[in-house]
Amino acid sequence: MRSNAAATLALVLAAPALAQSGAPAPDMVITRAGSQASSKGPAQYFTGSVRVDPLFGARPPSATTGAYVSFEPGARSAWHTHPAGQELVVTAGTGRVQQWGAAVQEIRAGDVIWTPPGVKHWHGAAPSTGMTHMAIQNVVKGKNVEWLEKVSDEQYGK
Repeated sequence: MRSNAAATLALVLAAPALAQSGAPAPDMVITRAGSQASSKGPAQYFTGSVRVDPLFGARPPSATTGAYVSFEPGARSAWHTHPAGQELVVTAGTGRVQQWGAAVQEIRAGDVIWTPPGVKHWHGAAPSTGMTHMAIQNVVKGKNVEWLEKVSDEQYGK
């Protein structure tokens, strides 16, 4: 989110110069709700039933990507890291998140979770309640995530 705000500010500050130079201003892009196909979270990266709804991909100069990820009760991601960190905004339900070496924490709608670059973690739904979050991260050298091993039932806390 931070780099997206910086990119937006740069465009706002550059707009008067673009107008004076006679160069056309970039057009806004509206992606209509429901116009992008949902996909099932791949079994190699998720345990349980997970749906990924893409929101936006990186558009230079921004490297920010985003998606809604919906977890059915008990579903979760594998352990993973992000090269530029990740913001999660829980939009519905109750879930869990854990940083490697720390305790599992409960997360609820309205919570915002910042995971710094390179921090090994996982996130998913609570055992009896689904959870949806908006995931926002940046692409670095063509990747926005590094997938690792699956979260065991013991680690999840079943």
